[in-house]
Parts: sequence; structure tokens; C-alpha cells
Amino acid sequence: MPDSRTGKRFPLELPIRIHETDSPEELQGITGNVSSAGVYVRAHTAWKVGSRVEFDITLPAEAAAANHDVHISCRGRVVRVDKGGVDDDKGRYGVACVIDKYEFVRD
Repeated sequence: MPDSRTGKRFPLELPIRIHETDSPEELQGITGNVSSAGVYVRAHTAWKVGSRVEFDITLPAEAAAANHDVHISCRGRVVRVDKGGVDDDKGRYGVACVIDKYEFVRD
């Protein structure tokens, strides 16, 4: 199967807050990797492919080559769900999301 990813992926394990666009229920997860075009999330919930999601990520200063942490608010959609345990994270799902829109959040 051809790899449809775009952009360089960075293997960053960061906490992420994510929810479906039309739902106030916010869930916690961990990123598996991050790129300018998408994010792979390990979470205890699997969304359906095509679901619209919103999520917030904080990139550590050293990962963003910045003087301070960078907070990013994103909107995107689920493009793939890996069912069952991911790597050693039994009970978690792997959820690949494309980023359609993002903005930097200023503190």
C-alpha cells in the first residue's frame, strides 16, 4: 500500500486534547508523531474516518526551535483508525488526523 503522508514526520510523544467538532466532550491522548500536515494520536477512543476533530498541541521550545513553547489550535479530520492496541499501548487506538486549519495561540 503506498504511503499517502505528506511532509516530514517528527516522532514526538506529546499530550494532546482532542474532541469531535460538534461535541463538548474533550479527551486526552498522546501524539505518536506530528507534521505540518497531520498528527497521529494514541487515545482510548476511536473516531470514525471522516469525523471532524479539533485539538490543541503544545510543542516544546526545543522541538519548535523557538525561545518558548508553541501552542497550536488545530481543526482537521480523521483519515485512518488503527483498531486494537497500538504498539505497547493496549486498549488504545491509533488515530491519524489531517490538519485542515491551524492557528498559533498567544498566551
